[in-house]
Amino acid sequence: MAILKIARLGHPVLLAHAEEVPDPTAPEIQRLVSDMAETLVDAGGIGLAAPQVHVPLRLFLWRDGPSLRVLFNPVITPLEGGTEAAWEGCLSIPGLRGRVDRPARVAWSGLDETGAPVSGEAEGLSARVLQHENDHLDGVLYLSRMKDLTQLGFNEELARLAEDRA
Repeated sequence: MAILKIARLGHPVLLAHAEEVPDPTAPEIQRLVSDMAETLVDAGGIGLAAPQVHVPLRLFLWRDGPSLRVLFNPVITPLEGGTEAAWEGCLSIPGLRGRVDRPARVAWSGLDETGAPVSGEAEGLSARVLQHENDHLDGVLYLSRMKDLTQLGFNEELARLAEDRA
């Protein structure tokens, strides 16, 4: 296993549409997943998409409670339940967070690490992470989802403001 270099804002791989994964069980794909898992843990993130590690394929990992899950060729569909605004960060945009509106509930489907079809529903933080990571597969960064750039700030400044308000 290896810790992979994370692409940062400005790199073209983050703006491209990723390609489908033809065989999730291929040894090179399984090695990529393993390396991505190690990279995600090392970076302290809750989600990581393949384009963020310079691989333009449609797969991402996310924390689902205490476990790490992988989803290949995902489809994310908003469900009824309105939208929620919440702060998001991104390993590809280090040090910043922004307030983003997203559907509060989603259905998801794709393939697991064995190539078997999987599906489910998510809400709250899990729904947000699934949508954020899936956006990476379409070349979309959370910054482009923001409606109000006054709701963007450096982590330290936002923490200081929160302390001042408490």
